[in-house]
Amino acid sequence: MTRKPELHQDWIDPHAYGIVKALQKGGFTTFLVGGCVRDLLLGFHPKDYDIATAAHPPQVKRMIYMSFIIGKRFRLVLVKRDDQQFEVATFRREVRPEDLLDPNAPQGDNIFGTPEEDARRRDFTMNGLFYDPIENNLIDYVEGLPDIEARILRMIGDPNIRLIEDPIRILRGLRLSHKLGFTIEPNLRASMATHASELEKSVLPRRREEILKILRLDEPELAILECFDLGILKHVIPTLHDLLSHKDRRELFFEHFSAYRTLVDDPADTTQLFGWLTFAMYQAAVLGPSDRAEQGLEPLTIEDEIFQRLMRDELGMYKFEQTTLVKAIELLPALARTEDFKRRGERRQLALMKNEGFKLGLRLAEVDYLVTPDQAGFWRNAYRKLRDEIKALEAEAKAKKRRRPRRRRPNEGEADGGDRVESRNSRGGDADEAPTGDDSDDTSTNDAARPPRTAIDP
Repeated sequence: MTRKPELHQDWIDPHAYGIVKALQKGGFTTFLVGGCVRDLLLGFHPKDYDIATAAHPPQVKRMIYMSFIIGKRFRLVLVKRDDQQFEVATFRREVRPEDLLDPNAPQGDNIFGTPEEDARRRDFTMNGLFYDPIENNLIDYVEGLPDIEARILRMIGDPNIRLIEDPIRILRGLRLSHKLGFTIEPNLRASMATHASELEKSVLPRRREEILKILRLDEPELAILECFDLGILKHVIPTLHDLLSHKDRRELFFEHFSAYRTLVDDPADTTQLFGWLTFAMYQAAVLGPSDRAEQGLEPLTIEDEIFQRLMRDELGMYKFEQTTLVKAIELLPALARTEDFKRRGERRQLALMKNEGFKLGLRLAEVDYLVTPDQAGFWRNAYRKLRDEIKALEAEAKAKKRRRPRRRRPNEGEADGGDRVESRNSRGGDADEAPTGDDSDDTSTNDAARPPRTAIDP
């Protein structure tokens, strides 16, 4: 059915409007699709504009300047305008049995279809709406508009099938319900709990992105609690699930998580976001009740395997993020001793200030009240005085790293007659997977098996 949207055309990005208009002028059915349409209807200015069209990627590339075909498993066109990027995808349909028998069928998720077929393969009804900004028409093949008006998050199709197709939809659905204030439809909610274990088959980078998006919510603690209540958390961040399973530690975690929120002054800074979550967990584990002493074990530190596994295997933190956070936490005692720093020589002062974890460590010390306002001011002044020397040392270190020749291991790259063996992404994903934003339907589910975990209390 076709309806008039309740939105103003002035809200539409002029570049997105121009791309749609050019493709329609070339004779191709073209719409704005997915999350941008949803947000326009809900009264939000969209961050991104996705476009779906009947034109195939090479046709889009010929018609639209500054456009580039990307992806292999999911081919689409990336259009660049100033500092913006617009994704233009061809309408697709589900694979049919006869497609599997056709040797000439396109590889990957590249079987093109009609607008209705494309809408029905999307995730949630609210993301299945198409909008024609030229004719000012809303096209709704999946009854998404009534669900938006009722603020209901509903799966397109059978959730028991669709969630197994792509388990990341479990996290995405829960996050969107909290972001938009939608109620999860009962059958979908039950399926989320039933199939939560499927998330272990999803690739870690996609789980990482959803965790980061949850941390950027206005009230991420509510989403974390619902993940715990539905049994989802133990398949995504099992260390946090174990922590929340103990009442005293659960209270400590949420107390610290709330108190440390000011640690994040830039939601785009992933080190700050992961630092916020991990430091709250660390404090709850260290300060909470424990029988480690009775068992003759040393107190927990951030270097313990439980936290290393959390950062590496559960959150998917990059190496530089892990290193920065570990060094920041290890610096906390030194930051509380400003008098010791004053007695140091300039070389030793520089060594502390150029530490990768210094800036984050100072923020952690402030939010945890480990330093007074005067001490925090002292550290900022000291950093400003040594800034030029610090930058010079950092530039020198980078230059040395670039010049350092790569050491070749014995027999490296030699197998079967000396042919170099190229490995795939170690976490199981293709290098050019489809984008994984709110509206993507990436069905990658392969992931390396997780190593056995150690508990906070053995």
